[in-house]
Amino acid sequence: MSYLENPSRQRHVLESSGTFKQKLGMLKSLIRETLIENMALCDEISEVQELILIRSEERKFFLKKLCQLEPQVEIEVQRIINQNFPQPSNTASNATNKKGKKRPNNDTNERKVAKPRKSVSKVRKKVVQLIPLDQSGRPIFPIVLGNLTIHSLGEVLSDRAEFHCEDAIYPIGYVSTRIYASIKEPTVKCIYTCKISDANGLPRFEIAPDNDESSTIVGGSPDICHSLLLQSINDTLSLNVVSTRPRGNDFFGLTHPTILNLIQSSPGTRKCVNYKWSKFEVSKNGDHYVEDPDTCLNFDSLQRSINYCKYKMAASCIPPLSQSTDHLLEGRDTFSEYLG
Repeated sequence: MSYLENPSRQRHVLESSGTFKQKLGMLKSLIRETLIENMALCDEISEVQELILIRSEERKFFLKKLCQLEPQVEIEVQRIINQNFPQPSNTASNATNKKGKKRPNNDTNERKVAKPRKSVSKVRKKVVQLIPLDQSGRPIFPIVLGNLTIHSLGEVLSDRAEFHCEDAIYPIGYVSTRIYASIKEPTVKCIYTCKISDANGLPRFEIAPDNDESSTIVGGSPDICHSLLLQSINDTLSLNVVSTRPRGNDFFGLTHPTILNLIQSSPGTRKCVNYKWSKFEVSKNGDHYVEDPDTCLNFDSLQRSINYCKYKMAASCIPPLSQSTDHLLEGRDTFSEYLG
């Protein structure tokens, strides 16, 4: 006799159906939470990998600068390279190159110090976004670029080395605003005003929140101001939700391709000896600059990081998975018996 013909078994299955629905709902909830945690871990891994690449490039940059300042260090580095990667011996078999020309045979003991190879890194395409211009070809302010708004480009001081670096130029009177998390309530948006001024011949950088003038941050570089802002947000939350690795030039908007192109086109920039000139191209297919999703610049990314940290803290209060799901497996044999 099948269980459909047995009234007692039918009644037992109907009574158990509600329990199975509850268990199914709990399993779906558990799977959903696991997927969310997995996505958050993937984001965290990508951030760590990006940080490793940045640290590697910084190490190469500092080593290059050290070699330029200390010739003895460059000689020592070249000696270590020659020990670890010895050059092939000069024999008759490799005396000719692919074109059949003989290579010069240097019998002297003097060796030329090889120039350090340039690191091959993926260069981001610098596309200039089209902005409205007046009849004379000058930009119309304010210039809105997503969460960043430029109110004034200021004036370039090319005769002072402190007012520019390799990657950016610091014009006097530059004013921009950016939407980011509030210092007092990091889950609420706040408009920060970024300014550059002259203080006794040195640049003065300022980040001021519109909702609280007493929290104005002042420093001698954009990185100092930005690092203090990120640390204040972490202190307010009592959590390390965002890395304090500064990106001050990006936060001020000085390295945005559209803004950097305008500043670079200002009078006097050719005399900035330390600045490395950049090349840009105008968007032809409607492409535009994609906003950086870094948590130290993007409000939405910061909120996801805050939610993830809160989720991890809440998950630490939940009992282990083996203890919380043991009751879900109860009745498994009975259910498989009816299915069989």
